[in-house]
Amino acid sequence: MTKGRNLFHVFSMLFVGIVLMISTGCTDTVNPANTSYSLKVKDVLGVVGTAKFTQTTSTVTTIDITLTGAPAGSHPAVLCMNTVVDGGPVVVALNPVDATGKSSTSVTSMSYKTLIAYNGYIKVTKSDTEPNVILAQGDIGGNVLTNTSKTYTMVTIGTYGVSGSALLEKRLNGNALLTISLNGTIPGNTYPATINLGTISSIGGGPVKRTLSDVDGTTGKSYTNIPTLDSGLAITYDNWLVYDGYINIYQVSVLGSVICNGNFGKN
Repeated sequence: MTKGRNLFHVFSMLFVGIVLMISTGCTDTVNPANTSYSLKVKDVLGVVGTAKFTQTTSTVTTIDITLTGAPAGSHPAVLCMNTVVDGGPVVVALNPVDATGKSSTSVTSMSYKTLIAYNGYIKVTKSDTEPNVILAQGDIGGNVLTNTSKTYTMVTIGTYGVSGSALLEKRLNGNALLTISLNGTIPGNTYPATINLGTISSIGGGPVKRTLSDVDGTTGKSYTNIPTLDSGLAITYDNWLVYDGYINIYQVSVLGSVICNGNFGKN
């Protein structure tokens, strides 16, 4: 009889365990899956933070935002489509970051698995009346940058005195971010930039294949997400590494006057 009672007890415990797994969608409630993303300063110096995604259940993901250095008040937070560089429409309105620098939102419109592979970013703004003042933001999901990158040298032409580098970085989804950093630019000016076919020694120059964001003369920086050519043809980070191209930087709003360039891709 004792042996029978023991077996009954074991089977009862197994049954309860199975029921609990089914009721929670087989999610580990003790050690739930989670992923954290960095939120970087934008318009207000000193503001940084994190956005932590936790798989609360199989249908609920909790997004916890923590900011430090934020000004007093309530700060709207949103999850948007696309990258920080591109900007994009709001997909999920998150609960505002409160006076303690905290925000917690339960998301049911997308699964945890979808969110950590999503083409999106999180943005926290100063207030409802100042929506264009961004406290902190950061790419999430497939847009997060990996540690894989390559740097290309940009050399000056003639007497313009502008030179620098172009950094190509790989995202988790295989796309690429191109950051141009130049010295010698004039504050207040903007400088058009392009990726052209061929090399800097191409006779007559090669045709423009990808228009890049203008270089800001004040910072010397330009940031461009480059998942496609201007024609719309998709191109990944790995494709760019073997691309037959070069980068041109032009005098202010004059595409015919190249002041700086450098070979790119396989060149």
